[in-house]
Amino acid sequence: MKLYPIQAGHFKLDGGAMFGVVPKPLWQRTNPADANNMIDIAARCLLIEDGDRLILIDTGMGNKQSKKFYSYYHLWGNDTIDKSLSNFGFHRDDITDVFMTHLHFDHCGGSVEWNSDKTILQPAFKNAYFWSNAEHWKWATEPNRRERASFLKENIEPMEKSGQLKFAILPENNIVNQSELGFGIFFANGHTDKQMIPMIHYNDTTICFMADLLPTAGHLPIPYVMGYDTRPLLTLDEKEQFLNMAADHNFYLFLEHDAHNEIITVKHTEKGVRLNNTFSCKELFNL
Repeated sequence: MKLYPIQAGHFKLDGGAMFGVVPKPLWQRTNPADANNMIDIAARCLLIEDGDRLILIDTGMGNKQSKKFYSYYHLWGNDTIDKSLSNFGFHRDDITDVFMTHLHFDHCGGSVEWNSDKTILQPAFKNAYFWSNAEHWKWATEPNRRERASFLKENIEPMEKSGQLKFAILPENNIVNQSELGFGIFFANGHTDKQMIPMIHYNDTTICFMADLLPTAGHLPIPYVMGYDTRPLLTLDEKEQFLNMAADHNFYLFLEHDAHNEIITVKHTEKGVRLNNTFSCKELFNL
């Protein structure tokens, strides 16, 4: 197995929204804001090369939305999925599976694109299956008023119409389940219903793709929960459970949204689980 970080772009989000009730003097120590209170955010995806399979976890915002839409998110940098895949010798048509942790637009928008004359929305990975799960799919296609602006029909419906959509098996008695793709999944419900956190066995350790359970290293303290979470009290419990497990077993936490820290490990301290070490993908994945 080989792992590759795939950069789908960078944007900015309001720091207050990203840290909920946490006061700015605390969160800006790790995530400094600009004059408009915006902080740097990455869309760092992960490519798994495992035998004949090339599995891409999440796809960023994509490029099919309007200029007005993107103006809200202050895009910066020149990274794209295509450039990043090409850097490692791959093309989007090589991808066999696209695994979406959840269907918010900044995680699945790149899964769908316009055709050449912008008349039809179509899968952006024509040879891939698209993976979600049945409960989250229902949650996203019948959205609550809180998340309606994050679940965009143009990102979701074309995947189902294509016939390329598949659902991961949901666990019966616990929140961790082995997927058909060869890695474990931790199911978390605080941010959105049935968000999936991949747990990948790699070189005698575990790489965890943290998605929105732990957006940045600055979110490590348990109370540091995003204002975007639908069930923040549940997020507190899920973070505590997962981070204690990560500290106990020395998991490597792959940070999708941290623009400046790629992978971290955590440790137990008197104040709870805190940062232990930081790693680049290049050194950890031997790239």
